[in-house]
Amino acid sequence: MSIPRKGVIAFQGELGAYSHEACREARPDMEALPCNTFEEVIEAVRRGDADLAMLPVENSTYGRVADIHRLLPESGLHILDELFVRVRICLMSVPGRKLDEITDVRAHLVLLPQSARFLREHGITGHAAADSAGAAADLARSQAPGEGVLASALAAEIYGLEVLAHDIEDHAHNTTRFLVMGREPDLKRRGHGRMMTTFVFRVRNIPAALYKALGGFATNGVNMTKLESYMVDGNFTATQFYADVEGHPDDSNLRLALDELDYFTSNMALLGVYPADPRRHG
Repeated sequence: MSIPRKGVIAFQGELGAYSHEACREARPDMEALPCNTFEEVIEAVRRGDADLAMLPVENSTYGRVADIHRLLPESGLHILDELFVRVRICLMSVPGRKLDEITDVRAHLVLLPQSARFLREHGITGHAAADSAGAAADLARSQAPGEGVLASALAAEIYGLEVLAHDIEDHAHNTTRFLVMGREPDLKRRGHGRMMTTFVFRVRNIPAALYKALGGFATNGVNMTKLESYMVDGNFTATQFYADVEGHPDDSNLRLALDELDYFTSNMALLGVYPADPRRHG
């Protein structure tokens, strides 16, 4: 009897990274494949080494993830799901150590300011590391005295470290939005909850083109939850827009809005139609 293939989901970072935690939550039955860069994650799916990609796009504290909006339109992949993951920062160290013995911690640069209050209150100095999960792996090997790591509880589990303090982030709302992406689009309606549609577009070179292009969403009652612009190929005169809207292209109001958008754009590409994460609205 043949054993069915488990399926692979790729993410950027080391095992135990927050992206790995997102993989476990969204696709617990799939094997997680760590990659060094976002480009490698995308290429792993395109090449067939992985079935899905888990990509962070924005964080409620530090904003959008650098470069990701530039990569998505050219990736050839399609958004299948979104996932809102609460970032819970743990301070961990070698088993047997006490919190008052920790003088220094290492973590990814974005985690240090998010835990600034806790570190200051405990007289701990933060040092930037390329990857928090990687720092956990390094500490497990080195057993360095007085040293700790800021990372996920999953990292502590994987590398045999002991969590000395949970949820030390300054803001309890700290959340990262991830996108699950695959090679084939899924445009059929799923479930009974809200749907999201994501697309990119460039406006035609006519006066007030962006204003006119977006007018159809207002007049048709479509809620646009995200609109970002960025340069194309480093050209100050070539701007591409990335947008998230509520609804499905089969909905009459969104269909009319997209038709109007098409009239004022030089090109438009649909990146995905997917269920809204329930945590999006609360």
